[in-house]
Amino acid sequence: MANILDIRRRIRSVVNTRQITKAMKVVSAAKLRRAQERTMAARPYATMLTNVLKSLVKRAEIYDPETGQPKHPLLALREEHNILLIIVTGDKGLAGAFSANVTKAASRFLQSKAGKNIDIEAIGRKGRDFLRRRYPAAAMQTRSLADLESEDSDETRPEQGARAGSIQITGEHVGILGKFDFSQARALAESVIERYDNQEIDSVYVVFNEFKSVIAQRLIVEQILPIENVGEQSVRQSQDMTEDERKKAKEAAISSGIGMRSESPADQVAEKFATADVDYIYEQSPEELFRSLLPKYVGIQIFRALLESAAAEHAARMTAMESATSNATDMIDSLTLVMNRARQAKITKEIIEIVSGAAAM
Repeated sequence: MANILDIRRRIRSVVNTRQITKAMKVVSAAKLRRAQERTMAARPYATMLTNVLKSLVKRAEIYDPETGQPKHPLLALREEHNILLIIVTGDKGLAGAFSANVTKAASRFLQSKAGKNIDIEAIGRKGRDFLRRRYPAAAMQTRSLADLESEDSDETRPEQGARAGSIQITGEHVGILGKFDFSQARALAESVIERYDNQEIDSVYVVFNEFKSVIAQRLIVEQILPIENVGEQSVRQSQDMTEDERKKAKEAAISSGIGMRSESPADQVAEKFATADVDYIYEQSPEELFRSLLPKYVGIQIFRALLESAAAEHAARMTAMESATSNATDMIDSLTLVMNRARQAKITKEIIEIVSGAAAM
């Protein structure tokens, strides 16, 4: 049986660990509240922009009647030869399988597109490190969001025709999920749109955790270019939370006082715009409207992916720290029981020795 002093030291160590995990859970819950509020605040604008486009599609010609070509290049469908994949993971660990699930989904997508040229924009340290281990030569041609926001020419862009392999990393964006704003998402969207307009890439996909609420999340691979149906998600792969994960997330949310609402009244008001039985009159031509609104639509989609991924990461870390705290409590109870048994055995042994000595005299 273990020494009582060693067991006490181990109990003290587990107690200290429990204090750390409990503090991390409180911090993650506070960050989740802010991330959830930020996500909810961004939805009305995104919903209204989407519904304006849906209304425009219903009331205007999006294809040239003579040539049959779309009136905006972002609507053009091409055969996939060159693909851009945006992977959104976390920068830090201790969030359960959050980042690992994203990289697994990305790996499945890459396998499904075998034989095609795939460029990767890695957002988050965990995804970047995973991809660097698998594709080390590709990391030689990367850019960051700072480069995208500051570049005025194509000097810093990877040279076409000099690929590091069929799969290569063309962008690394580390440390932005904790303090990003729309300008960073817009810079990435402008770079993606420019490459699509120049026919350097034929399609764009993003892998991220879609966050509706604490208990309503799913891991998806969504196509954002070309735009097939405005206002409808082009989900190519999806993975919902299991019942056990939902239960743990709900328990962590309740203990932390996190709300589980998924919609705001502004979303419902914005939703009525596209379905209203009203014939809107647009001053600009459809070409001008699409040229102005579709790039914003792509930027909003990327911004939404970043917002929801950040909120999902905090939710995953809060749930993981709740489980760690619960496990630490169970371990303390188990070690306390072992220590009490050892102490009782020691006392019994001493009593037996005293009684045996007295009987011998």
